[in-house]
Formats: sequence, C-alpha cells, structure tokens
Amino acid sequence: MSEKRKVSFIGLGVMGGEIARHIGAAGHELTIYNRTQARAEAWMEANPGLAVAVAQTPADAAAEAEFVMTCVGNDDDLADVVLGPNGAFKTLKPGGVFVDHTTVSARIARQITVEARDLKIHCVDAPMTGSQIGAQNGTLTLMCGGRAKAIEAARPVMEAYSRKIVHVGKAGAGQTAKMACQICIAGNVAALAEAVRFAQAEHLDMAKVYDAISGGAAQSWQMDNRWQSMDEDRFDFGFAIDWMRKDLGLALDEGRGLGVSLPVAALIDQFFAEIQHMGGGRLDTSAIIKRLPKKGSR
Repeated sequence: MSEKRKVSFIGLGVMGGEIARHIGAAGHELTIYNRTQARAEAWMEANPGLAVAVAQTPADAAAEAEFVMTCVGNDDDLADVVLGPNGAFKTLKPGGVFVDHTTVSARIARQITVEARDLKIHCVDAPMTGSQIGAQNGTLTLMCGGRAKAIEAARPVMEAYSRKIVHVGKAGAGQTAKMACQICIAGNVAALAEAVRFAQAEHLDMAKVYDAISGGAAQSWQMDNRWQSMDEDRFDFGFAIDWMRKDLGLALDEGRGLGVSLPVAALIDQFFAEIQHMGGGRLDTSAIIKRLPKKGSR
C-alpha cells in the first residue's frame, strides 16, 4: 500500500466485518462503529493484531476520517447512520470520501449523493458480489455508481478487499447493477434446483451428470458450487433467503418504477417466500430446492 489513510467503517456484519479486517490489515488507520456494541467488541477480540479505535456514534467515527465506509442492513439503517442526528455526514469533512457497500434502493443512493454533493464529499454507491467467501478472501467485485472522480478517490482503499472495481454509471447505478445481478442469481439457483431434483428422480449418478453438463452452456457458478451440496441437502453457505428476498424486493420495486416487467424474478421471489414459511429463511438460497419434494424413479 502506498499511503496510510484514516478510514472509518460502519457496520460489522458478515460482509462488513471481513471488509474492515482487510482495511486494517492493509495498514490503514481504522476506526469501527457498530450499532450493537457487543458486535464491535467481538470483532476486536477476533482481530487482536489490528490497531483499531472504536467510535460511539457514526458522527464520532467520521470526525477525523478521510474515508467513511458503510455496510448496514437496509435503506432506513443507511439513512440513520449517514443522515441521522448522529450520522456520519454531520462531521465528515469536505473532500472526504464516502462509500456505501449496503444493498439498498437506488433512491436512497441518489439521495445520499445529493447530500454529499452539497457537503463537497465524494460519494460512491458500491454494492458487491462474491459472497461471504469473497469477503473473507478479499476478492469481491464492486459495482460502483457515482462520478469518476469519486470512484478514483475511493479506489486506494477499496482495492484492499476487492479483485475487481467496475464503474457502472452515475449515482444509484451500482445499486441497479446489483439488482440485475440478483435477478440472474435467483434464476440460476431456481433452475438448478429443478435440474437436481429431476436427475435425482431418475436415480442418476449425480457426480457423472455434473461432469457431463458443467462444461457446456448449462454451466454456472451456482452449478459449480451448489450442485453437490443441493444433492446432499446442505444449505449453510452464507447468503440467506431472507437477504435474497430483500434484494429481489428492491429489484421488483425498481422495475415497477421503470415500467419493466420482471415475471421470472417475481415468481422466484414467491418460491423463496415458501421456504421462509417453512422456517428456512436463514438457510442459503440453494435451499429453494426444499420446495420440490424428492420423487422415486418412474
């Protein structure tokens, strides 16, 4: 790393906690904040080698920072930690850089960008893909919305935990790109579930079926990483159905605003709702297969 920067990270969940770890390990001067103090304390205990300060509010976290980065839950959470009475924008200085990694609506991303512009703060909406494993390994892909100057200002810190940084367009474009990503993932995992159940019903050798079809047009990340675990009824791989339903809800709302029909996404969203009603909302998205009963050979 060429230069140590003062970075504050807000939100230490599954993804945010890993990103913050990479930022600290890269040598940046790191301050953390989490609304649940116990989680911040647990993060400190899990990362004893990092010299880190713990802030009491988002405003405290941003007061001396050059960079403020967030990864929280939803629109309301983001508005609170950024624009609220004790939000980061109360103290982040002109010329500072704000990067949001939360998956939220394009509307709130654009609203925050307007507020940032008035305060002369660089602002980037940068949702990510690459799953929990990507966060752990520092190999995330970031879909960035905002001005080119803002993305370049943020790049030196974002490179600590990403393998690819793509400037997809103006403010909010990162969020709409993430919605497109989630539509694709939902479609892939739903189709894969049907393929697995179909092959199981014929009592096929699942390893051989995978070997036969994974090298052609049917191949996908979902197939490579979830074919075997779906076959074995294992569904503890990080990205929960509850989170996917939140993301698909954002996409469906945005589609309605754009006048775009998303019939497949809407249908698969209801499939995920079935798993929630079965008590599986915290299982990963490949648990969509649980709505399809196993059948014997015909």
